[in-house]
Amino acid sequence: MKTFLSPLTPEQESDCLKRVKTGDAAAKNELTLRNMRLVAHVAKKYQNAEEDMEDLISIGTIGLIKAIATYKEDYGSRLATYAARCIDNELLMHFRAKKKTSKEVSLYEPIGTDKEGNQIQLLDVVLSDEVDVVEDMERRQQIGKVLYLVPKVLSDREQFIIVNRYGLFGSKPMTQREISTNLGISRSYVSRIEKRALEKLRRNL
Repeated sequence: MKTFLSPLTPEQESDCLKRVKTGDAAAKNELTLRNMRLVAHVAKKYQNAEEDMEDLISIGTIGLIKAIATYKEDYGSRLATYAARCIDNELLMHFRAKKKTSKEVSLYEPIGTDKEGNQIQLLDVVLSDEVDVVEDMERRQQIGKVLYLVPKVLSDREQFIIVNRYGLFGSKPMTQREISTNLGISRSYVSRIEKRALEKLRRNL
């Protein structure tokens, strides 16, 4: 198990939360890093022989990032209390989706191959090739960012196509033809919208 940074003091946390509201990415990252112990603590109760702890922490981190993005100090509880519920919900959603179908597509699963035969993941399509010094943590944060951006920057039609095409948020993945039938548009049009939506996500990361 990794050693995580100690939690922020109430004063430091309050300051970071105020900066997050102004769009301060550094404050958001600080809150994420300083609450990773909480993620590990919540994830620990779901650990079993079939689940790797690192994977559980990755999933729990998505819940933490969502909590930081939506938390309001007038909720009447500290961020840690609110975040613990969000982390727990994210993990529960993961297990429900896993139980629902073994074929669910996640951001980690392959969606094709490149010219050299290497697997390409949805995350590879959306993310840039640049690697941060904290590559592992950044990758986890990027997953949360992608999921957070989907309803924020995509139109209703784009969001419907991306969510159902790649089985995000626990939905069942659909083919372009199934989506085209559902929306009453051509498969090629679905493909164009899908490409445009992925480009939008890439630009906003």
